[in-house]
Parts: sequence; C-alpha cells; structure tokens
Amino acid sequence: MRSINLVDELQSKSGRITELCKTERSSAHSLNSIYTKIMNSEHHLTRETAHKLARYALFSFIITFILARVFVFLIMADSMPNLYCFVGGTHVHHLNYGIFLLASVGGYSVFRRPTGRKAEITALLYGVAMGLTFDEFGMWLHLGGSYWQRVSVDAVIVVSALFGLVAFARTLRRFEKRHLWSFLILVVALIGFAVVINVVGNRLGDVVGPTLHDLESASSP
Repeated sequence: MRSINLVDELQSKSGRITELCKTERSSAHSLNSIYTKIMNSEHHLTRETAHKLARYALFSFIITFILARVFVFLIMADSMPNLYCFVGGTHVHHLNYGIFLLASVGGYSVFRRPTGRKAEITALLYGVAMGLTFDEFGMWLHLGGSYWQRVSVDAVIVVSALFGLVAFARTLRRFEKRHLWSFLILVVALIGFAVVINVVGNRLGDVVGPTLHDLESASSP
C-alpha cells in the first residue's frame, strides 16, 4: 500500500515538474521573441536615425565650409575685422578648431552615446568640425602652402558625397534588381560630374587663382 502511494506521489511530482518545464520553455520562448522584436526595432530605428543624422551633418558641413571661405576672403580683402587667432605670433588656423571639436564630439559620442535631440546636436557639431578641418585639407595634407589649394575643395566634394550616400542611399538589404540601372546611371552621372568639376576647377583656378594668391600674400598671415 505504501509502495502504491509512493508511486502515485512520484507520478504527481513528475507531472508537476513536466508542467514547470513547459511553462519555463514557454516563458523563455516569449522572452526570446520579445527580445528579437526589440532588437529588430532598435536596428530599424538606428538605421533610420543614421540617415537623419547624416543629413544634419551634411547640412552643417556645407554651411561651415561656405562661411569659412567667405570670412577668409573678406578678411584677406580687408572688408571685415581680422578675426584670426594668434598665439605667440603664430597664426592658429581654423583646422585646429575643427580637430579639437572633432576630438570632443568623438569622445562624447563614444562615452555618452547621445540619443534624440542630443544626437541631432552632436551631428550638427560633427559637421561643423568636419567643415573647419577639411576647409584647410590641402594645408594639413602638404603641411603648409596656400589656403586656396584646389585639393581642399576636392576633399570637401568627396566628403559631401559620402555624407550624401549615408543620408539618402538605400541600404543593401533594400537594394533590388530594379535599382541596378538607377545605380549605374548614378555612377555615370557622378563620373561626368567629377570630370566637369575638374575641368571647370582648372579653368577657374587659372583665372582666379593668381588673384587669390596675391590677396593672400598681401594680407596678414
């Protein structure tokens, strides 16, 4: 009789254990499903956010480059006060401001991981830093030389194109066969644009270049 009761008790406990295992499996499956949905949602938001932030960076990058060129020209032409920074008689070029700002923005992005409005402001500051730095790309590439080097403008065009690709191009997962012809047309158009820019830039440099160099030589360092 005792053995029968013992068997019944063991069977009851076994049934409870089986039910608990099923419950735990179901809970684990549910948690895994929820986690997968959250991760997919985060990846989607991250991808969409990257496009948006790239547009902010592109905007501030181009605006900074244009303003820097305008201010430098006006200063050299004595049409506005000299805003250059001198330390011990050394002219601190604005590419240094861009480098320090890039270091600050990069450190903040890595250690603070900004989101929302803070991420948008960070993207704008990143574009400003890139604009200040690449506006004088030729000077830090050649460790000197004229401010009006052609290579600086070329570098700005390349960086703008990269920002534009991140901001507006489709992701590879959404790239379909019907987009292939559009992609090829875009490549041909970009090559043609590069050729036109190169020819026009050379002609413009021949016409305006000497005047800008003379203006730079006559102005303060």
